[in-house]
Amino acid sequence: MMDVRRADARYPGGDPAAGIESWHAFSFGPHYDPDNLRFGAVIACNEERLAPGAGFDEHPHSHTEIVTWVTEGVLTHRDSTGHETTVFSGDVQRLSAAAGVRHVERNDGETPLTFVQMWLAPLTPGGTPTYETVHGIADSTPYAVPEAGAMLHVRRLTAGERTAVPDAPYVYVHVVRGEVRLDTEKLGPGDAARITEARGLEATGVTAAELLLWEMQA
Repeated sequence: MMDVRRADARYPGGDPAAGIESWHAFSFGPHYDPDNLRFGAVIACNEERLAPGAGFDEHPHSHTEIVTWVTEGVLTHRDSTGHETTVFSGDVQRLSAAAGVRHVERNDGETPLTFVQMWLAPLTPGGTPTYETVHGIADSTPYAVPEAGAMLHVRRLTAGERTAVPDAPYVYVHVVRGEVRLDTEKLGPGDAARITEARGLEATGVTAAELLLWEMQA
């Protein structure tokens, strides 16, 4: 079964006056929807756009696997465990909040910053916070988040190119850029598909496109 959610159905958030624009795919903050709390392990998929100099001041997280994919610009990250990094387009950043951590996310550059941030529920809460960044991840290298029983696949397609959708109990597909055809549906930037019991599906680039696919077992 495939449930397509369009970009224009996302919940708006952030603080536009402060240069922060957010679009939430799942129930978030004041936008409470008991029927849209999670899909598989995914509990948030936020598109964030920060103007130069804008950002999120220090704030807490716990019991969450936070995976960030930068699509444009450079993200500056600092956290309470002592990590201070810059994350570029094509990098995967993961902060395992575990029993609790605080962090700051900012655009300290001179150009706009856009990133997709995905939160996953861990299989077991608690533990010690951890952090890592994988620079320039390749299409052929899935990124595992074993704490959530999930695997992230990045796919960059040319027009007409096909790629297999993982066979899994749950697959979450997010279109970062471009247009793709998924089964009988055409998806554009910001659109997503929630697929249950995926078997034998393919995604085809209608144009050059970039996709994020979460393969989840539960």
